[in-house]
Amino acid sequence: MKIRLWNTNLKIRLFGESLFNMLYWMYFPFITVYFSELFGLQTAGLMMTVPPLFSLAGSLIGGYMADRLGRRTVMLIGTALQTIMFALFAASTHHVIDYAAFIGIGLGSALYKPASSAMVADLVPQKDRRQVFAAYTTANNLGAVLGPALGAVFFFEYRQELLWCCTSIMLIYWALIFFFVHESKPESVTHRTSSHSFLSLLREQWTGYGIIFRDKMFLLYLLAGVFSLISIMQLDLYLAVYITNYVPAQSLISMFDINIRLEHTEILGWVLGLNGLMFVLFVLPVTRWLRPVQDRNVFILSALLTGIGTFLLGLGTNIWYLFGCTIIFTIGEIVRSPVMHSFISQYAPEHARGQYMGADHLQYIAGRLFAPITVFLSAWVAPLGIFSLNFASSLISALLYYALFRGLQSRGV
Repeated sequence: MKIRLWNTNLKIRLFGESLFNMLYWMYFPFITVYFSELFGLQTAGLMMTVPPLFSLAGSLIGGYMADRLGRRTVMLIGTALQTIMFALFAASTHHVIDYAAFIGIGLGSALYKPASSAMVADLVPQKDRRQVFAAYTTANNLGAVLGPALGAVFFFEYRQELLWCCTSIMLIYWALIFFFVHESKPESVTHRTSSHSFLSLLREQWTGYGIIFRDKMFLLYLLAGVFSLISIMQLDLYLAVYITNYVPAQSLISMFDINIRLEHTEILGWVLGLNGLMFVLFVLPVTRWLRPVQDRNVFILSALLTGIGTFLLGLGTNIWYLFGCTIIFTIGEIVRSPVMHSFISQYAPEHARGQYMGADHLQYIAGRLFAPITVFLSAWVAPLGIFSLNFASSLISALLYYALFRGLQSRGV
């Protein structure tokens, strides 16, 4: 499905999310390092487990609101909250306010994402969803190419200016949604309640999610995703700590009269930049190449490659060796991304698409909740032990995906 044939809603979101993502990758990978320098590794590790709890509530509420109030309304609320929190972070003069603003940014993002994903599913036929989600992944990762390399300098040297830029971009994006994006919720999706009291709304939401969470196959899918994401999320969690503490400053290129020498944070920026560059270059062709491959095989392949890639990171500190491990890891991440979105959009019934999308984001939130444990354990456990733990998590994910699709096959799904 060519971009020129896309609905206007999708084109605006592709532009807006790509632009913001550029700035996002200039600050987010360095947040763990920032808080660990302020509060220490153990405290920072524990602190990074709190924001996912707020995102958990935000994702569930956002999914419910997307089905009840509409996708556009929830996207506006989520974008507005992120704008306010970025402004608070930029103007902050206290580390506690920094942390509170960081939590608020995550909450706004959690509200926004289920509605955003549901809008894509509303507007794109099933046969084209893998390709469209792959296009979004490619555009979003354009920022991940240059963002980390620039953020290695700007976040630590010009943090306030960077955060004010993020505030401005989010405000512009909110205006684009407000003036140009139209509602996409299917007319068949209606919700009737006898009362509009707060308690009645909570009961309705609880009932809706209660049905979803009694779906054993869906729960198995979420659990498999959590174990997979624990490994994937180390790219901006423990990997940042590992490179900062164990990877020495070294030359990227040293030949003839050329000597490009990189410090710790710059090496991290290059590794993250390589990860983003591979997404930009290979998501669309890999998605087309894997079109005839069953979702089961794609999920299992992804879990194994990310696990092997993260484990190998702990066996060396040479920058070119780290690049090689990053390539293995990133291939696993690439094959997973568009298939995951396509799978859940097909699995979810139309009348509860927003809620399923909100529940789907629980795997990210749970992953973000448990993944920082590696940062906490790193005070006592050697790097190879941490990376071995990540590898074990990926193996568990592969086994759970196998069990999931075996169960779906027995149901005839």
